[in-house]
Amino acid sequence: MLMAMAAAGAGLLAGGVPELTRTPGPDAPPKRPSRRALKAARQPLRDPGYAHGPLHPLRRPVHSLHDLTPAAPPNAVALTIDDGPHPRWTPMMLDLLAEFRVPATFSLIGEQVVQFPKLVERIVASGHQICDHTVTHPLNLPRLSADQIRDEIGGAHDRIAQTARVAPRYFRSPGGAWSAQIMDTATAHGMICIDWEIDPRDWARPGRIAITDRMLRARAGDIILCHDGGGDRSETIQALRTVIPALQGRGLTFVAL
Repeated sequence: MLMAMAAAGAGLLAGGVPELTRTPGPDAPPKRPSRRALKAARQPLRDPGYAHGPLHPLRRPVHSLHDLTPAAPPNAVALTIDDGPHPRWTPMMLDLLAEFRVPATFSLIGEQVVQFPKLVERIVASGHQICDHTVTHPLNLPRLSADQIRDEIGGAHDRIAQTARVAPRYFRSPGGAWSAQIMDTATAHGMICIDWEIDPRDWARPGRIAITDRMLRARAGDIILCHDGGGDRSETIQALRTVIPALQGRGLTFVAL
């Protein structure tokens, strides 16, 4: 499997990740990274050992955990948390995850990364994964020019790398809006495009019960979406306090992407 590696603005490498949208020809052998590059690319996460299994080239974002990491435990689910960091809700989310010993993946907005760098540092130090979620969260990202798309994706990638001292391995498009240009740009920065399977629509604040019911539909292999930014997330925090132990009680285990 060929691994795509992209340099972040801080001189960091994005780390080896599978190529999602292109398959290089036989005359393009992978380059062996230097020891210095490998050291810089290491994430300060507790790698369970299956996170970088083989991934067949795809022309679509990943919806299933087992499409991303085929060797993940069969009972695994992945919790992804979008639109932060937020000065009020992200610390509460981190406290909750620590209480239940749950790793997660945070999709970070570049502007907020610059505004709240200590929260980004805390996310990484707590052992969570990080994901590029553009600089300004434009819901019309597919309709922007190629240069604007590159600025949104590449700008967030570099801001996250400079702040967290580790580059994001993943990219999620705002609102799940995708195009070939978006996927090609994310891939050029060494990132895998990820989507979700379970969407509780918590951003709309439908109430704790509605959020809880939707998240409890999760099954093994699902990527679950929720939010710590973009508004009042008290309902999400309350719902997760029920959802996490309930899913664990069903024998599911949480993993970071």
